[in-house]
This record gives sequence, C-alpha cells and structure tokens, in this order.
Amino acid sequence: MCRNIRTLFNFDPPATDDEVRDAALQFVRKLSGTTRPAQRNEEAFNHAVERIAAAARELLDSMETSGRPRNREEEAAKARARAAVRFA
Repeated sequence: MCRNIRTLFNFDPPATDDEVRDAALQFVRKLSGTTRPAQRNEEAFNHAVERIAAAARELLDSMETSGRPRNREEEAAKARARAAVRFA
C-alpha cells in the first residue's frame, strides 16, 4: 500500500473531503504508475480520482464503530515514534 495513504476512519474530527481526495489521488497514482498523466490521459485520470474519492467518502460515511474516535495528534506522535525506531 502507498505510504501516503492514511487511515481516515474513526477520527475526531472526521476526515475532510480534501483528505479523502488526496487518498484517492495517491491510489490512482499507484495504479497508473504515474504522478502526472499525459495530456491525453488527464481526463481519465481525473475522472478516476473523483469516482474513487466519492466511493471512499460513501464508505467512510456508512461505516460504524463501537470504539472511541482516534485523536489525530496522538496518532501522528505514534507514527513519528515508529519512524524514529525504523530509521534510527
């Protein structure tokens, strides 16, 4: 999985549309093998990003959990700690 795609479910505040679109963009980039499509493929690329973002938003909005929402700052601190151990 792309390292830039982050878990977006069960956060307080919930994931923004920009965060969902950024994850969709990373996913399409991974699938297509390019960060910037050729001009003739740009429309298909952007269409895929929008469709995947819509599907991801629908998924996030329909999921339920009994767990308490995660805190973004706590999760970021945990990620930094893991990175420090990994790259030390």
